[in-house]
Amino acid sequence: MAIVAMAFPRRHAHASPSSFANHSPASHHHPPPASFYPRALPLAISMVLLVCLLLPLQNRIVSVETLVAANAKDHGQALKFVAQNWELYTLEEAVTAVAKNGTVIVCVVSYPYLAFLVNWLVSVARQGRQDSVLVIAEDYKLLRHVNKHWPGHAVLVPPVLPASEAQRFGSEGFFNFTSRRPHHLLRILELGYSVLYNDVDMVWLADPLPYFQGEHEVYFMDDMTAIKPSNHSHALPAPGRKGRTYICSCLLFMRSSPGAKLLLRKWIEELHNQSWTPRVKPNDQPAFNWALNKTFGEVKLFLLPQESFPSGGLYFKNKTWEHQTSHKHVLIHNNYITGFDKKIKRFTDSGLWLLNNDTSKESFSNLQLVANFLKMQASESAG
Repeated sequence: MAIVAMAFPRRHAHASPSSFANHSPASHHHPPPASFYPRALPLAISMVLLVCLLLPLQNRIVSVETLVAANAKDHGQALKFVAQNWELYTLEEAVTAVAKNGTVIVCVVSYPYLAFLVNWLVSVARQGRQDSVLVIAEDYKLLRHVNKHWPGHAVLVPPVLPASEAQRFGSEGFFNFTSRRPHHLLRILELGYSVLYNDVDMVWLADPLPYFQGEHEVYFMDDMTAIKPSNHSHALPAPGRKGRTYICSCLLFMRSSPGAKLLLRKWIEELHNQSWTPRVKPNDQPAFNWALNKTFGEVKLFLLPQESFPSGGLYFKNKTWEHQTSHKHVLIHNNYITGFDKKIKRFTDSGLWLLNNDTSKESFSNLQLVANFLKMQASESAG
């Protein structure tokens, strides 16, 4: 529980109650002259105002330093006391709190995607990497929900987009929502941290971190469905018929290096040049690919092995290939399909909707964000 310390006069260890009382102003000083009071009143008012200004800051420091470390402790009262201050939690504070060995695992989510966030988090927890996860919330509802049950693991970077606009793939809101991603990632790299970004409609089947060894600056996966040979090149593929590559922006590992920062700045520039219109309904991925192509040769890139990081169009639609390569799968992306219900059904049919798995419920019930969601899910089912 967070405790706000107030400053009181310090009594010496050898002082008795009586000796402490003997040092009161009434014992040794004459009453101040009448002219003292008009001069003292403005000073007293100033001191009161200063205290009022400093107390909120003090509470905020308590919330950041104490609650981040309180994951497994009884912090209910502390959360009620400082809940409003999560809105003041900065990206720098959040990254510093959760990063492990200079790396933070990041997702960008709004509240309607809570179920996918929790399902993804269970898969991350199976690999023991959940403590490095930072949820960049795109609305206050998710920010408060995550930090209520998992203090310090969510942060919001203003401004906030209307939640209703950020859900439908192809909408202007979805474009605005995803277009914020390179800005978040660039800020993290500029803080000196490496970042592993994931969409939350993914599931970890193994730990991906060992695949990011070496001196490359940016690691990514292909979004194509054509089968590659096991020993395929790890260089950036050749552009397709639209003049650009088809790399998925759903998974990115980036080091805090000049090349990775250059790529992110170019991605942001391409997004500015690619406005959403009712006729042209882009998402952020084409701009990312143009950035890759236009910075080619200036950034050390690495294409991850397809057998370990397949697109959803290959994994879910080619069962023969899926069976032959099953022992090599690391991350599965539920793309090439739209709609919450369709994605959940596909995950469920493939055994990847882990929230239906009794083992997951037992193993991660101590992760309060997961436990709370399972409780909500059970309550809805019962109702």
